[in-house]
Amino acid sequence: MSSILLVTSSPRGAESLSTKIATEFVDKLTKQNPGSTVVHRDLGKSPIAHLDTITTAAIRKPADARNPEEAAAAAESDKLVAELFAADTIVLATGLINFNMYSTLKSWIDNVARAGQTFRYTAEGPQGLVTGKKVYVVLSAGGIYSEGPAVSMNHAIPYLKTVLGFMGMTEVEVIYVEGTGMGPEAAQKAIAAAQARTEELAMAA
Repeated sequence: MSSILLVTSSPRGAESLSTKIATEFVDKLTKQNPGSTVVHRDLGKSPIAHLDTITTAAIRKPADARNPEEAAAAAESDKLVAELFAADTIVLATGLINFNMYSTLKSWIDNVARAGQTFRYTAEGPQGLVTGKKVYVVLSAGGIYSEGPAVSMNHAIPYLKTVLGFMGMTEVEVIYVEGTGMGPEAAQKAIAAAQARTEELAMAA
């Protein structure tokens, strides 16, 4: 039995294409692997608070050195880290907003990218500790950012690959749902292409 962690970040609810494609993809994965468990973090509906002075202090201290307020703040981050480690497969979904991902997804990353837990520094350099996992990133965008002149404006995918790799997750597959702002026909083609790609990936998983 495998465990899937689905992290969606769009605030657009039912209108979100990144959430739609990612959720459909997880459904396809579970059909291919009956008995799989799914944990869904809907950051658009229930965002994680951005790091503040209390949380930042809490996650830098040993558990026995935290005051009650810091302990409560660290508990949420600890839960997110535990979910990450428990998953065999991670599916992250975001729209491209102002050339990057939603800040809700960035906040999730800030809570799980923790020295001593998901990565560590060694004499040979940093070492990722979250290994042996497959990550799929679903990115929706109104324009075309996977190729062509706007590639350099896509800061979401390079960043995600960098920070995931830093934590040890180097096997990352990107599923684009792009060109959706170029008219209804282009949007339908983008959705169909993404659905076909997720079907291929689910079959190969």
